[in-house]
Amino acid sequence: MLIRSSFALRSLILAALVLPFAAQAQIKQPMPIAPPVPEATPLDKPYASGAIELTVDVTDLARRIVQVDETVPVAPGPLTLFYPKWLPGNHSPSGPISKIGGLVITAGKKHDPIVWQRNPADVYAFHVNVPAGVKEIHVSFQYLQPLRQAEGRPSQDEDLIDLEWNTVVLYPGGHFSRDITIKPTLKLPGEDWQFATALELEKRDGVFVHFQPVTLNTFIDSPLYAGTHFKRIDLSTGPDNQVHLNLFGDDDASITLTPEQIALHKALVLQAQKLYASHHYNHYDMLYLVSDKVGGVGLEHHQSSEDGSRANYFTNWAGSVIMRDLAAHEYTHSWDGKFRRPADLWTPDFNVVPMQDSLLWVYEGMTQYWGNVLTARSGLRSAADTRDILAMTAAGFEASASRTWRPLEDTTNQPIVSQRSPVSWVSWQRPEDYYTEGMLIWLDADTRIRELSNGAKSLDDFAKLFLGKDSPSFITETYTFEDVVHDLNTVQPYDWAGFLRTRIYELAPKVPEDGITRGGYKLVYGDTEPAWRALYEKTAPAIGFSTSLGFAVAQDGTVGDVWWNSVGFKNGVIPGMQILTVNDKVFSTSALKDAILAAEKSKDPIRLTLKRDDNVKTIAIDYHDGLRYPTLQRVDGTPDLLDKILAPVN
Repeated sequence: MLIRSSFALRSLILAALVLPFAAQAQIKQPMPIAPPVPEATPLDKPYASGAIELTVDVTDLARRIVQVDETVPVAPGPLTLFYPKWLPGNHSPSGPISKIGGLVITAGKKHDPIVWQRNPADVYAFHVNVPAGVKEIHVSFQYLQPLRQAEGRPSQDEDLIDLEWNTVVLYPGGHFSRDITIKPTLKLPGEDWQFATALELEKRDGVFVHFQPVTLNTFIDSPLYAGTHFKRIDLSTGPDNQVHLNLFGDDDASITLTPEQIALHKALVLQAQKLYASHHYNHYDMLYLVSDKVGGVGLEHHQSSEDGSRANYFTNWAGSVIMRDLAAHEYTHSWDGKFRRPADLWTPDFNVVPMQDSLLWVYEGMTQYWGNVLTARSGLRSAADTRDILAMTAAGFEASASRTWRPLEDTTNQPIVSQRSPVSWVSWQRPEDYYTEGMLIWLDADTRIRELSNGAKSLDDFAKLFLGKDSPSFITETYTFEDVVHDLNTVQPYDWAGFLRTRIYELAPKVPEDGITRGGYKLVYGDTEPAWRALYEKTAPAIGFSTSLGFAVAQDGTVGDVWWNSVGFKNGVIPGMQILTVNDKVFSTSALKDAILAAEKSKDPIRLTLKRDDNVKTIAIDYHDGLRYPTLQRVDGTPDLLDKILAPVN
């Protein structure tokens, strides 16, 4: 009996083990993902079939429809055409593939139709089979620019166009982008339209603009602005350093600069030349939109930049302090990001090899630093106002808890994680802190070099060594973490690997204010608002109370960002709410400021009535610490390193 029971039990156990495997064999498996396309793997060899002829028609202004026509030399057989996906400067796979329509491909002189098929695993790839005897195909499609804000940044109006060439081209796979040649032609809306680009002009024939043949990588890196209100200002430091400011506006008044403003922009180019002692371009064109119609932008390119500010940027100069580093930031990218580029961000084409952003704290963080320093050195922004910007940056990190969970290096993944779409809790998610925290870390490095060398060396020397090499070559030179450390040690021996790793790759809850402290200042708070900030807030879309109540609010009372674990957060203030009243008065930003100041001298709470959807509630915020505007205060008896950093170089 015992033996039979043991046998039966063993049989049951075996059955329990075997049956699931038998049943599993009957479960259907997922369809395998389509393998990569062998002929699309980029090789460093010329596209032997010849140059691609591209015509772009931007005359349909009202409907913002851009017509694209290409003649692509080909050889018979399988061919993959790519729409650019991984975009330099965006650091992400953000090519606007959803905005193209009407794709038609035909063959030969007779334009016989060719069937195309989109790759199911990569929607940016289109496959065609070129028939025998066919030497060219014709590609036609429309790029449908955003008509509404919800569809993306407006890039065209009836008087202005921001044309990014990556939006209007398909290119053959299988080659490095530098091995493909494009012959571009642009059709403008009228003969009175002017344009600016880093591309070399071949000729203009009425509304048709023909450019010289150019490699695909340079073509995509050379956007074009066009419009009817245009002004070109020479900022060159000499015949060997040609730089121009190309202004496009909503009207002539918006692009009329004073002699002082022109002189400040010339000083920017001069100070950059002194800093880098080099340049890596044949000529450089700052493309600057001054418009309320076409969306603002700040995007770097090797021999040009896409800049954009509000229509009153120059006419309300005193209220534009916050934006004045834009030109310097994007100009600096010609050295930092374009000529010198992280090795994992340099890709052979725009599709097959994904970009990686691990060194954006150099690419963007150091650019943020030099952009602000050059803005001060040129006089575009005063040293005092620049110190206020640094104070706001440090104070923002003091108000944020995100540095307790996310190392700075991980924020470099954010352009790929979210493709720069908005997030709900900015201070907690810290989407792209490699810009501003990177700036503070490079200030720390600069002051440390100055201190260690007794003033004999500075980060200026690193800029010349690291970014200024091989002038005037503009062939991209890549770098790694080890290269950064090596050149820092060349300038000033120190444990730079440890310095950077503890600040970039490890959790660093302490706000990186050592550069400010070593620079001879300390961060303090008070109720006095800087004059430039008060002027800016008169027309600003939102006003920040991050260091007091812990949120930003628009002029109509709509709550923007709410800082994680701030006073407002703990009292139930949520992004998207609307403040209706402040202490029983109709909301205004001035009423909110008055309430904060009154609470500083009283034990009474600040009462806010807020609306969210159909719900209205009143909260009482027990806060009494004032407006807490951040500023930097000079510490007597300490070296004034920060003042020396921001002073113009003679």
